[in-house]
Amino acid sequence: MPSLSLSTRRRRAGLWLLLAGGFLFVNFHRTTTAVLADPLARAFDATGAELGLLHASFFYVYAPLQLPAGLIVDRYGPRRVGAVGLGVLTGGVVAFAVAETLVAGYLARAVVGLGGSVLYISTLRFCANWFRADEYATMTGYTVAAAGVGGVLATTPLALATQRVGWRTAMLAAGAATGVLTVAIAVAVRDEPSDAEAAVVDVGRGEERRVASAAETLANVRRVVVEPETWLMGIALFCVLGVNFTVLGLWGVPFLVDTYGISIARASTFVLVGNVGFVLGSPALGALSDRLGRRTELIVATALAFTAAYGVLLFVPPLPIVAAALFVALLGNGGVALVFTVGKERHAPRVAGTITGVVNGVGYFGAAVLPGVMGAVLDAYWTGEMINGARVYTVFGYRVAFGIATLAGVVATVAAVVLHRRESRSGSRPTVD
Repeated sequence: MPSLSLSTRRRRAGLWLLLAGGFLFVNFHRTTTAVLADPLARAFDATGAELGLLHASFFYVYAPLQLPAGLIVDRYGPRRVGAVGLGVLTGGVVAFAVAETLVAGYLARAVVGLGGSVLYISTLRFCANWFRADEYATMTGYTVAAAGVGGVLATTPLALATQRVGWRTAMLAAGAATGVLTVAIAVAVRDEPSDAEAAVVDVGRGEERRVASAAETLANVRRVVVEPETWLMGIALFCVLGVNFTVLGLWGVPFLVDTYGISIARASTFVLVGNVGFVLGSPALGALSDRLGRRTELIVATALAFTAAYGVLLFVPPLPIVAAALFVALLGNGGVALVFTVGKERHAPRVAGTITGVVNGVGYFGAAVLPGVMGAVLDAYWTGEMINGARVYTVFGYRVAFGIATLAGVVATVAAVVLHRRESRSGSRPTVD
């Protein structure tokens, strides 16, 4: 097979970086509430349950839009959909930065979720168009790693920026950055190699250049949603993404502050360690999967590691062990994200956005549900004490919350094992769509 020219490799890497940069900011904004929990509680006079709902309002819109987003990206391409989505996200960020009431905050976060809902699928669709099949898991890993970088920026860097200029100014600066990136995506990104007059060999496409009819689109959706494997992949993501975005995106910092008596800035460094696991796990496990040709085995292994990590936190261990547990828990994201590769390999290329959207939607429904659940649990164990306008919760309350996280890990592991067995029986052969 002929190799790509250096100019083509650089071109597609640069275009991917623009879309992945947009997804980086999606993850930044969906996890900022961990560091901002205290100032948001003061600004909006919010309880734990209300903070959980504020955090989850992003996901209430984001999760159900994953299937429509997949269909839209399949129909209109990653450039237009990605640019419009990031532009809407930017407007939501600005609205959130100037919100004066909790309701306004809810609505603004929902708009951020609306815009962000298309960035991941747009980026993966770009990868499906520009990279070979045996590179897809690796590129999925790098894309998830970009989100991990956004999570890192939402920890200590955001905490320091908030201390220096306040949370509202920090959010406005982030909005300015995504505004610039929106223009860059709209101007530079190309949906297909042929649109950029670039030669990308053996990508195995051609038929998906035709816009699918409404009947074909409906048939694709029906084909995806009736498969048990689709729901097994979604359940695994529901548990892992739901827990990780709840703990790392909202309750991780308050847990460390309330339980260990450390500052928000120091607590954010432990959440940062967790996000390093997010950054490293996805590309490493994606590349390992491509190298070994193994998908479901790695999904099972990382689901088990995720479960063990949150099981350790039940015992409120010393801080170094907390950091290691958070690292392993977020590393689990990288392995479970291989479900997207499993889904893609089960279907023809024209269904890539649809299968990704369905599985991603089920996964992020967990991130919409679990923050409110854990917030309500913590409110039941409120000490009655307020520090700087924020509620303080008991250690036992956090143990109950981590018990829910551990149980979710068990469910994810069971789903991963059943998926592995079904894929092994079928020989992991792609279906013919």
